[in-house]
Amino acid sequence: MDDGIVYLDYNATTPVDKRVIQEMLPYFEEYYANASSNYDFSKKSKFILDEARLEIAETFGTEKRQIYFTSGATEGLNLALKGLALNPGNNKKHIITCSTEHKAVLEICIYLESIGYEIDYLPVNRDGSLDLELLKSTIRQDTLLICLMWVNNETGLIHPIKEIGKIAKESGVYFVCDATQGVGKLAVDVEESNIDILCFSGHKMYAPKGIGGLYINSSITKQNKIQPLIHGGGQENGMRGGTYNIPLIAGLKKAFEIAKMEMKENESVLTQLRNTVESQLLKINNAYINCGNAERIYNTVNVCIPDFDTELFIGMNKNIAVSNGSACTAGLVQPSHVLSTMGLSNEDALGSIRISMGRNTTDKDIFVFMERIHQFMRNV
Repeated sequence: MDDGIVYLDYNATTPVDKRVIQEMLPYFEEYYANASSNYDFSKKSKFILDEARLEIAETFGTEKRQIYFTSGATEGLNLALKGLALNPGNNKKHIITCSTEHKAVLEICIYLESIGYEIDYLPVNRDGSLDLELLKSTIRQDTLLICLMWVNNETGLIHPIKEIGKIAKESGVYFVCDATQGVGKLAVDVEESNIDILCFSGHKMYAPKGIGGLYINSSITKQNKIQPLIHGGGQENGMRGGTYNIPLIAGLKKAFEIAKMEMKENESVLTQLRNTVESQLLKINNAYINCGNAERIYNTVNVCIPDFDTELFIGMNKNIAVSNGSACTAGLVQPSHVLSTMGLSNEDALGSIRISMGRNTTDKDIFVFMERIHQFMRNV
């Protein structure tokens, strides 16, 4: 990593892949026409828009007409949850989610509660996993949707989305899946998993910030079951107005192509790195891996080192990029809501660090990180 930075915070954001940048450049400089225009000069923009939609659809095992572009997962989740809830034809006022969801989901739910919706926030087990029997028993006749993430951004825990999707389908409720941390790392078939809406973000998979999207099952859009939030020129079949950002969409397409080609190799390399860092961390007295016995994604380690001052460690090691809370809340000195929900004490939650690795992570990065950990413990 340039400038001596040891970057171990890929769950917060990823660098833009150089191949993605190269793919984007022509659409800034040469093919800059508005994709909604009718003249010949706009054909290239229209073409890449269509090709990007197709590439993403094939990745998810669906059709391109069910892919919609947004500015990222936060906007996508707002469209999914508010769009379904606030649709004039909806009379169901109950939503099920989980206490360990990203703030993007939890804050939307808090808003919906303020206008009369009832939200059930499912607890999790000590290892971060869900009780699927509890999920089943929480569903009511007036339940509109279940909103659960695929991969937890802090612990890397993987929820069983196929089982969740089956429960939702059998109960006649929508399954909205925040797949932000899974897309680009794990394969998913939305139809096989009975996912009704899936949200993703480009900047978690080496594409630029400011671009992302949704898979929305056509049964929802055909019946006008979702209310648009951004009205405008009718783009995205009226689901999301605004001029298409073709350079970013081109970059997103390339990021999906690369992820598909390199997924297995990345998984192999990062699994080895994860095992290396975990084995070294567990040599520290009383250290333990959060969600260590649960199914987790291969790039993420969340370790608790009791009595370890993570704020001070991060402050003293300016060139080490790790997190002691989700990126969206890391500015607040308070325990991670995810770890607290799992039952960690305030002290253990505050003594936990997330290490999330990516394509550019090396053995040297792990060595330097561990060296700094030991140095900090000796001196502080």
